[in-house]
Amino acid sequence: MTQETQALHAGYDKNDFGTMSVPIYQTTAYDFGSADKAANLFALKELGPIYTRLNNPTTDIFETRIAAVENGEAALATASGHSAVLFSILNLASAGDNIIVSSKVYGGTTTLTTHTLKRFGITCKNFDSSSADDLENLIDENTKLVFFESLSNPQVAIPNIDKIVEIANRHGVVTICDNTVATPILFQPLNHGIDVVVHSTSKYINGQGTALGGVLIQRVGLNEKLIGNARYPDFNEPDESYHGLIYADLPFPIFTLRARLTFMRDFGATPSPFNSWLFIQGLETLHVRIKEHSKNAYKVAKFLKSHPKVKSVTYPGLEDDSQNHLVKKYFKDGMSSGLLNFEVEDFETAKNILDSTEIFSVVVNIGDSKSIITHPASTTHNQVPIEELEKVGVNPGSIRLSIGLENADDLIEDLNKALG
Repeated sequence: MTQETQALHAGYDKNDFGTMSVPIYQTTAYDFGSADKAANLFALKELGPIYTRLNNPTTDIFETRIAAVENGEAALATASGHSAVLFSILNLASAGDNIIVSSKVYGGTTTLTTHTLKRFGITCKNFDSSSADDLENLIDENTKLVFFESLSNPQVAIPNIDKIVEIANRHGVVTICDNTVATPILFQPLNHGIDVVVHSTSKYINGQGTALGGVLIQRVGLNEKLIGNARYPDFNEPDESYHGLIYADLPFPIFTLRARLTFMRDFGATPSPFNSWLFIQGLETLHVRIKEHSKNAYKVAKFLKSHPKVKSVTYPGLEDDSQNHLVKKYFKDGMSSGLLNFEVEDFETAKNILDSTEIFSVVVNIGDSKSIITHPASTTHNQVPIEELEKVGVNPGSIRLSIGLENADDLIEDLNKALG
């Protein structure tokens, strides 16, 4: 079944209820019917809804559907993209371990991995994902994962995927890719040997900025990488919080299962059934929308490239962009989503542009059907030290655009007036 068809049908049999739209199971709890049924569910002898903090039929359908669209084995939906990132990391690393994270990632990911996790004994090393030349020397016996973004936010940088995967696999280290900006329509990380994919479903998958959510997805065959791997004792030794359960002995996708039974159980970063339903609606039209986002962004990038007040434009879909060969190598039909970055003279110039636009909204979200303009240095990357900003590709004059579904000519006219 093709990706577009899976996005509309996977995980739901309309013959069960006769409804074309997936039902919203707006409930916290479930009637097990008998004590034996309840005990079997909690002992994992049977699978089914237990409590909506752990699972929910509407969310189950979304998880099955997004896993199918990403060509993965199983998924776990979360309350936000940030909680999906957190769970994917905590599922592999604990106190005394280290993680390796690209220097070109979303500012919130930087503060989480560099500062907050350090308080829990997990240290972070940064690598240059564009070349990955420094990656191998950073891996040691306590390294638990390599994390990067397929299209970085806000730099719109594409990593050296093949090299990252080859090095990590040689050392038995799990790779995690944030695929929020590219979406599975343009790029499927799991098809390139990456182990785990995370998304902020609040962005393109939702498409209208109406709901917070996230998801993590494991590839088919990840069990084999985890089972018997000395780096990951939590999957191979008894879990005392679950009566000595050994995940490696279970006939299920154990990465998402452990994240659900441990971190969703204890932290409760659960999506509401209604939000899962909204993500299902968004997923159904994602393959159409992301193409229009990309077409519009290409036109806007071409305009900005020609404007005398614009110092530089980063949009890998442009033929003369230094990353265009990577778009052609990895991304469907040479498209590179709706995110672009351009640079003007200084902060004051950037601020004036933001304040002068009429169609673009000054917002820190991306992936909305409406176009958004952001100054990363003073917002999403405000907590990154000034001396570090340039190293991660964020300058005082950098402006991020999330191009929406308006007519591209209207967007160009709006930017042209704002640039003056």
